[in-house]
Amino acid sequence: MKIMTKIMLTLLVVLSGMTIASHSMAKNKPVSIKVAYENNPGEPLDLVMRYWADLLKEKSQGEITLELYPSSQLGSKQDITEQAMMGMNVITLSDVAFLADYEPDLGILFGPYLTDNPQKLFSIYQSPWFKEKSEALKKKGIHIVINNYLYGTRQIIAKKPIRTPDDLAGMKIRVPNNVMQIKALQAMGATPTPMPLGEVYPALTQGMIDGVENPISVLQGQKLYEQARYLSMVNYLTNTSLWIGGEAFFSRLPAEQLELIHQTGYQAGLYSQKLTLERDAEMLLMMEKEGVEIIYPDNEPFRQKAITVYSQFPEWSPNLYETIQQQIK
Repeated sequence: MKIMTKIMLTLLVVLSGMTIASHSMAKNKPVSIKVAYENNPGEPLDLVMRYWADLLKEKSQGEITLELYPSSQLGSKQDITEQAMMGMNVITLSDVAFLADYEPDLGILFGPYLTDNPQKLFSIYQSPWFKEKSEALKKKGIHIVINNYLYGTRQIIAKKPIRTPDDLAGMKIRVPNNVMQIKALQAMGATPTPMPLGEVYPALTQGMIDGVENPISVLQGQKLYEQARYLSMVNYLTNTSLWIGGEAFFSRLPAEQLELIHQTGYQAGLYSQKLTLERDAEMLLMMEKEGVEIIYPDNEPFRQKAITVYSQFPEWSPNLYETIQQQIK
């Protein structure tokens, strides 16, 4: 309840600030931004993007509009990121694990079992350390639009029960194509199989993969339980996310418009935190009613194996894991 109360209070403060910003906007040229994501209509992420689009349209008095493209309509996450970096008016959901390709130290924030408290991670996103990394990304062409988005806690749904790390042996588990998650699943004993989210359902149907890791909202929203009937609550990753665009596009916007996009984006991030906490319990019940067996294994054996990945990144700054642990505590 404390987390929910804190989110609601922050929401009110941000809203009052945006009202002032929207009144002070001079009349600028209308701007339209495409918002591309892999999730399907009706999933919590889609609902948050609709909320953001409505809020931004209202606060900008119709001057800034968001066009939503769910279900990978504009291509994979990598495709959209490349389009954004070329200067197109598009943003997409990303994670620090993907951005580690451009700024390696960021990958640690997507590490397994780093913390089970998303608010501790969000505090790092507001820190001088992260602001420095954000500026470095700008120089490489990436503009962070939202940095307080809660995607959920990642679990594994599979065609057979997973109760211990030994059960993962020989299992092909779909992961997004980033080094951190590939290493984490490998460390826990699985055979990680990277592919875009849009290809996962047919891959499960055809037996190309044995399972999928993702937050509950995605596993339920993509109807993956139709092909995989065992949900193992391994809680291996608290998934905070970023929404990114290209610096080439955002650097051309008038300051008032840019500020309003960031302010309403932050508001949408707060809404994601509220909605994710509310919807997870509902979706677990929905999957149970569909016949999914929900398994609550002892997470400690998974954690012991997974945290070995923190020694596998020689490109990180010295003592990075210890530095982040101190900030979290």
